[in-house]
Amino acid sequence: MADEEQNENVEETTEETPAPEAEAPEAAPEAVEAEAPEAAEAASEDGDAAAAPAAAPANKKEERRQARAAKVAAAAGSRAQRSPEERQAERDAARKAKAARRRAARARARERVKAAHTGEATPPREHGEGRQKVRQGVVISDKADKTITVRIDTARQHRRYHKIVRSSTTLHAHDERNDAHIGDTVVVRESRPLSRLKRWRLVEVVERAR
Repeated sequence: MADEEQNENVEETTEETPAPEAEAPEAAPEAVEAEAPEAAEAASEDGDAAAAPAAAPANKKEERRQARAAKVAAAAGSRAQRSPEERQAERDAARKAKAARRRAARARARERVKAAHTGEATPPREHGEGRQKVRQGVVISDKADKTITVRIDTARQHRRYHKIVRSSTTLHAHDERNDAHIGDTVVVRESRPLSRLKRWRLVEVVERAR
């Protein structure tokens, strides 16, 4: 009898021990199902976080495309509202405005050139038809007969450095009566060639040498 009771106890223990093992697989799917939504939510959050930066440029591109489309539509609408005559009149007005700006720029350039010439110490060169040049200088030699050597002093302002640059040149003038002497201030006028070097003629003696 004791053996039978022991066998029954062993059978009961063997029957009771696998019960929790049988229940464990049944509980596992429930845990998996409970964890699955959490994992799905986490995966969806990660996916949204990864997709957000990629979607932003697409939205910006879409905004730029819409802005361009709106601009083109507005331009097309304005063109549709205006007649061909109005558009031609607008083009003519734009051409006239550009021409006026060009004329003003050319006038300013001419004024600058004129101001640069008038700012010089010596008068501008008058070399028109039938007009001889006139210069004033100092006689530095009267040794030759009926000929004087005149020094012409010039002073001008440098265009870039605005420094007064002084220079001089000499010329030979015809003095018919040998009236001028060394140190005299004289006025000479351009003339036809009178000799190999003489191209000027004495006009008057402005100041005598002391």
